[in-house]
Amino acid sequence: MSEETPMIHGVVCWSELAVRDIARAQKFYADSLGWRFEAMQMPDMTYWIIMSGEARVGGMFEMSGPQFSGVPEHWLTYIAVDDIDARLKKAVAAGASVCKEPFDIPGVGRMAVLAEPGGAIVAWMTPRAA
Repeated sequence: MSEETPMIHGVVCWSELAVRDIARAQKFYADSLGWRFEAMQMPDMTYWIIMSGEARVGGMFEMSGPQFSGVPEHWLTYIAVDDIDARLKKAVAAGASVCKEPFDIPGVGRMAVLAEPGGAIVAWMTPRAA
């Protein structure tokens, strides 16, 4: 999440790129946009924070493993919500389907992935209190 952007309910708070070749993607964005990348070790992978100047503008990770079989490279938008569990129930009642049930990311917040009624995939997150 960008340190410059306050976490306000309903506001886009993060963008994440899932790729098959992290070196290729980093070279493309470094060459074309001037982005830099800072490694953040996770239990099962390296997550890359995307930096534009001094601003944290997103994240990037390499898709590997059977759970990503057939999944194309993609950007995922995160929207901050005040209560992911309650908001997800409202979303389902309004016609969304759950792609990934709510789960906690230590030090970051609680999130879920859903498909809105038209099929667009989006992540909703209740950021951890600062």
